Amino acid sequence: MFEGTLRLFLIWLAAALLMVPVSLAVAQDADGLGDLKLPGISSYAPPKSETSLAVGSSGAITLSAQMTDKGADITRGIVWRVFKPDPTGDGKLPMVASAHGGSAVFQLEPGSYLVHASYGRAGATKRITVGKDAKRESLVLDAGGLKLDAVLSGGVRIPPKKLRFSIYEGQAEANHDRALIIPDVEPNSVVRLNAGVYHVVSTYGSVNAVIRSDIRVEAGKLTEAAVEHHAAEMTMKLVRESGGEAIADTSWSLLNESGDPIKETVGAFASMVLAEGDYTIIAKNRDRIYQKDFTVVAGQNKEVEVLATEASAMDPEEGAD
Repeated sequence: MFEGTLRLFLIWLAAALLMVPVSLAVAQDADGLGDLKLPGISSYAPPKSETSLAVGSSGAITLSAQMTDKGADITRGIVWRVFKPDPTGDGKLPMVASAHGGSAVFQLEPGSYLVHASYGRAGATKRITVGKDAKRESLVLDAGGLKLDAVLSGGVRIPPKKLRFSIYEGQAEANHDRALIIPDVEPNSVVRLNAGVYHVVSTYGSVNAVIRSDIRVEAGKLTEAAVEHHAAEMTMKLVRESGGEAIADTSWSLLNESGDPIKETVGAFASMVLAEGDYTIIAKNRDRIYQKDFTVVAGQNKEVEVLATEASAMDPEEGAD
């Protein structure tokens, strides 16, 4: 009887084991996991690897930048770029990582790298070595800010839309040219630059009201500089009588004191900003030419009327053989 009971138990156990896969499949379908696709075994790290799966063979390095030595960390506005130190076939350094903001953390393979931090137009480069242990590196930019503005004689403000600055290297090259760093800088905007002397060109209008100056930027400081323009805005018009309406379709040519042409335009009015000095304006309308000499006084904007009369007209053929 004991043997019979044992045989029945073994038959039941075998039947139960055969039903396990069927029960598991039914349970997966019931949970919505029947279509679950698992990665192949090759997607996993080798079982014998002693390296953490989260860190791998890379090391963490935290980068920060300061305006001056022992200064506070810059918290925003930095562009970080990490390069391998060996150039490729085209001579360029391969970039392996980048980030924007303040301090940045990179996971890099152990080895040597070049790190460049740019903050506006200021920047610094440093060679770093990355290992498996986390470390920190800081870059001192030795940089400051430059804020530019310009006024007319007597401190009169210049409309910002008519004023632009260009910033050049302070040191001129052998041919006396200077390398342009930033063109078309708006007034009262802050430009970040490495400490040093810069050549600044202020342009009021678009003709010849130009002021040049050398300005020193100090590390960790905001340098504010204002230049003074000796110029005025002049509006020329061709009229048949004093105080009359401007005549349309007029061609204008402006000559400086030496007789050199410096500006040409077409229209009823010729408006332009000019540096103080003496000028000649020539107006041409319907094959008739008229001219007038005038003087620009710094800070005194005014209209210049050119009379279109027979007495003041010039013969276009005058002086021809």
